[in-house]
Amino acid sequence: MNVRKCIDHLWGVDSSRFALLPRYHPTFFWKMSEVPPYETQFPGLNAPNVVPQAEEINARWTQIMEDWGESMKQAVENLADMACIGLGLPPCTFRDAGRYGPHLLAPTASDLAKYGRKDTILAGFHTDLNFLTIHGRSRYPGLNIWARNTGKRLPVKIPTGNHLLVQAGKQLEHLTGGLIKAGYHEVVVNDQTLKVIEKRKVENPERPLVRISSTFFWHLSSDFDLSPIPSLAERAKAFGASQIALGGYATDEPVYQPMKVGQQVQNELKHIALMA
Repeated sequence: MNVRKCIDHLWGVDSSRFALLPRYHPTFFWKMSEVPPYETQFPGLNAPNVVPQAEEINARWTQIMEDWGESMKQAVENLADMACIGLGLPPCTFRDAGRYGPHLLAPTASDLAKYGRKDTILAGFHTDLNFLTIHGRSRYPGLNIWARNTGKRLPVKIPTGNHLLVQAGKQLEHLTGGLIKAGYHEVVVNDQTLKVIEKRKVENPERPLVRISSTFFWHLSSDFDLSPIPSLAERAKAFGASQIALGGYATDEPVYQPMKVGQQVQNELKHIALMA
């Protein structure tokens, strides 16, 4: 699997339904995981890190990736604890389930000098296959999300400062029996992106026009038994019934079959034709 395909599979795109037009440089993933005290059934999902060979990057790469990755990991795990409390679960339920997960710091770069035309799709309409995705504010706008209650596309606006955005992924949806849905999103060059491009050409002409998404993908452990938590699955069913009673449409809800997390990831990869 090449680097571009690795990036694509983490985004979890259903290529049979939606177009993904990747407009980024190949990027290094940096695994931020704890080695499990057992032999994993999914070694291919737990590959070792790669360090760039260029001397000017090699000497500082590992420390920078470890420091930033650890900060992102702590933030998303603390949020996972808060989510557990809000859902009425023991605080460390999610954290424990993801202790040995193949978490990845995955900064992704898009060359706006080459792909900076309006309406260029940098990341197609998709959901993420992992548990939680966290990232900071990019220098260039373009991220859109879809509101589940209205179906409308909304531009994401992260304030300047120390703010992070967290998105639910497929593993969280599966574990909650659909009570929390994986969020649909995309990245597209829009009018605001173009305004920032022109501004940075004037204010920072020496800097390359590259959009960086400093993304961290937090996973459940590959060998964790992924099955809906009964109390949350019941709440999901009750919520669905209440929406129908209020005049909503009955839909065919997904069936969240029990499986290993590694199998769920492999299923996603097969679904988008990235694994035989």
